[in-house]
Amino acid sequence: MGVKQYNPKTPGQRYKTTVDYSVLSKDKAEKSLTKGKSSKAGRNNGGRISVRRRGGGHKQRYREIDFRRNKFVVDPDTSITKGIPGVVKTLEYDPNRSSFIALISYCDGEKRYIIAPKGLQIGDTVMSGDDAEAKVGNALPLERIPLGSVVHNIELQQGRGGQMCRAAGTSATVVAKEADYVTVKLPSGEMRMVFKRCLATMGAVGNEDHMNVTLGKAGRARWLGRRPKVRGVVMNPVDHPHGGGEGRTSGGRHPVSPWGTPTKGYKTRKKRKSSSKFIVKKRK
Repeated sequence: MGVKQYNPKTPGQRYKTTVDYSVLSKDKAEKSLTKGKSSKAGRNNGGRISVRRRGGGHKQRYREIDFRRNKFVVDPDTSITKGIPGVVKTLEYDPNRSSFIALISYCDGEKRYIIAPKGLQIGDTVMSGDDAEAKVGNALPLERIPLGSVVHNIELQQGRGGQMCRAAGTSATVVAKEADYVTVKLPSGEMRMVFKRCLATMGAVGNEDHMNVTLGKAGRARWLGRRPKVRGVVMNPVDHPHGGGEGRTSGGRHPVSPWGTPTKGYKTRKKRKSSSKFIVKKRK
């Protein structure tokens, strides 16, 4: 796919790079699968800022993505799921995520968007279920995926939909199977056990060059809804624990958030109601 560079006719284009979108379809988004998206600008239901440095940005329409990949029929006698084949109609850009999306048209007439894996092309056939072949784009239970396979869009709870490895270029590897659980190695290096009936999609997420893109100018960050970031050491003491002091200072204490919480090496994971028991090897 590659990264596209520009002839710098303006200062903002000198370092600007974009992903090459030539592989994507020219069609507009499927109207039945899109809806309006209101901008919250980092505010909660009380109107107060709960996420800093958000706001503005271009208007976006939300594409409904099929993270569950549950387009199959369950046999009542054997509980085996039989997939319904679908054909890839388009590959599209999605303003709400770093990965591309693919429009799937199933043989019964239904259309759904899925995350486009690397190597998926227009005209390919995809399926979900126990009888699906272990090839790129197909969704299978982890117990039916061969060891060493690369997967993405992995469920943590059966039927809830994929929650892990959904960003551009990410993938996990199936490394072991034991009893009712399958061990997968995540991009962070963490080894985690997942229930064997949870679904995962074969292949890695596409648009792997997303990480190599340079915005090139501050205005492009504003188009994405990212507002400026102000360092704590240049604030006043009333605004940040690092603020104040005569002349330029480095803060004078260990790094903390505006509310005094340590920000480097401080563990925030709660002991209760956590899934730590399923972690075989931590990412650190």
